[in-house]
Amino acid sequence: MDMKIKHRALGLAAAALGAVLFTSAQAASGTDSTYQEEMARCNSGLSGQDRATCRREAGAALQESRRGNLRGASDSAYEQNRTQRCNALPQADRAACMARVDGRGTVSGSVEGGGVLREYREVETPAPGSPTMPSGSPGPAMPRPGDGPGMR
Repeated sequence: MDMKIKHRALGLAAAALGAVLFTSAQAASGTDSTYQEEMARCNSGLSGQDRATCRREAGAALQESRRGNLRGASDSAYEQNRTQRCNALPQADRAACMARVDGRGTVSGSVEGGGVLREYREVETPAPGSPTMPSGSPGPAMPRPGDGPGMR
């Protein structure tokens, strides 16, 4: 009976070790396949970077992934980043900044093309009864030369 228990324990230990090795191999193959995809993108010129930089970045990402240091950011981390960026602006500009990063407004350009321009416009209408000048009307009249104080 003792021998039967030892064989069973040894079998369970071997199965557990096999599962761990299989999982590690699967994770490594996933990492390697991601690296292969990134290298293919680098070599095709579709990465938006020069090939040397792209390859260096792909290699660095592979190393960090194998060390367990490469993780995707969560939605809350992205939200926190957006809020921190807008909080760095003056108070008067923060609402428009948050509107831009939340996707309101227009977006043009691309990272590959050198930058993304996000534009958000707010049209402010004057309060009823406030004095305004139509946009086509001339401003207040300027005094004629010689009519100002101390000119006579």
